Amino acid sequence: MLRFLRRKRKRKVLVIGLDCVPPSMLFETGEESDLGLKDQLPNLSRLVDEGIYGPLSSSIPCITVPAWTSMLSSKDPGVLGFYGFRNRADHSYERMNIAANNAIHESRVWDLLGKVDKTSVVVGVPQTYPVEPLEGFLISSFLTPNTDRQYTFPNELRYEIDRVLGGETYDVDVPRFRTSDKGFLLKQIQEMTEKRFSVIKYLLREKAWDFFMFVEIGLDRIHHGMWKFWDPDHPKHEPGNPYQDAIPAYYRYLDRELGQLLGMIDDDTVVMIVSDHGAQAMQGGFAINEWLRQEGLLTLKEEPLYEGLVPFEKVEIDWEKTTAWGAGGYYARIFMNVEGREPQGKVPADEYEKARDELKERIEAIPDHEGNPMGSVAFKPEDLYREVRNVAPDLMVYLGNLRWRSIGSFGLTDIYTFENDIGPDDANHAQDGVFVLWDPNRDHRGRYVEGLQLMDVAPTVLDVMDVQVPRDMQGRVVTR
Repeated sequence: MLRFLRRKRKRKVLVIGLDCVPPSMLFETGEESDLGLKDQLPNLSRLVDEGIYGPLSSSIPCITVPAWTSMLSSKDPGVLGFYGFRNRADHSYERMNIAANNAIHESRVWDLLGKVDKTSVVVGVPQTYPVEPLEGFLISSFLTPNTDRQYTFPNELRYEIDRVLGGETYDVDVPRFRTSDKGFLLKQIQEMTEKRFSVIKYLLREKAWDFFMFVEIGLDRIHHGMWKFWDPDHPKHEPGNPYQDAIPAYYRYLDRELGQLLGMIDDDTVVMIVSDHGAQAMQGGFAINEWLRQEGLLTLKEEPLYEGLVPFEKVEIDWEKTTAWGAGGYYARIFMNVEGREPQGKVPADEYEKARDELKERIEAIPDHEGNPMGSVAFKPEDLYREVRNVAPDLMVYLGNLRWRSIGSFGLTDIYTFENDIGPDDANHAQDGVFVLWDPNRDHRGRYVEGLQLMDVAPTVLDVMDVQVPRDMQGRVVTR
């Protein structure tokens, strides 16, 4: 009879966010894949081998903003109302909004936990600046302008961080990750990560918490900056280069740090490993606005006045003669110039759908630089999302299924380029990230699960912690 009176054990959750990690890194060995590191990562491998794991399909678009917020709110980007870090504020041609923390109007995990008196510690999760109060402690992310601003909650936490670091400055990001000085890049990443883990260990040890989450952005930075040195299939890879082991060495370092964290938690703590998206070799860049110009869909009033690359914002567009324009980035955002919607709309409103379908078809037929099918996919927002809020792109394009980056600038001699227009970058994003759930009280024997989606993370956290999952969450609880 006593077993029926015994109180249910209080479960805690530690979420380890590894930005930009693809499944091959954690789930495959070096013998199984050129990119497999599982046999070099004993602590992460243990979580995989004893837990539940599988690829975690990201949001569309699979970029930092909106992916982390979609994960932690269990709402898709359309419901969130932002489709990247910068978004059109209205249907004018110039006004843009930044998707900072104050642009988020949906509850994230720690908001819901705070309502039932559970304490959270949140470190480095994107879109937490400007800092807002929560039930617990927070250190904002790489989107923070600098640490002269308030970057912690409560504000006094910053002084504890100063003491932990012996007066050194806490780094929310590396100052310059798009640099050709790779030795300097590695030094920045290592120093930033060492500081972050010093602070994380302090918080784990000194603060009472029910939910603890941190995101390590160093993985994203080292992937974008160093991928060609490691991946033998990268078009710019040089065998035997001096940085061949840079990425694996960083993973091994992280694994050692994570091993220490695992030694600091108790048997009532469930651990999750998640990434917001994956990574892959960047084949090149495609000049989306130059292509639209060649196709007669975008017209300039005059040729750019500067030599070399000229950002889209620096040219004069003849809007009365322009049908569509695009934005650069890891995916291409295409906007159409619609009559009655944009100030100088060219596309008649009653022909919008036909014109959009034709543009989608033309984009998906674009060949690569060798004349082969590029394999691009153009999505309509309303086909992806439960609701489309604010000003979404008319088409969202994965060029070469994300193997090619969108180049928004003008001034290239060709629509294909093999240099990034905003600085060196070796990798583009991939749709699948990683998910691992490890419960110290259960041996799941490495149960592989398919069909996981980014929005499944938040309801699973709440379920583990015995907190009711809101009905409007779009993800599902991962069965344990």
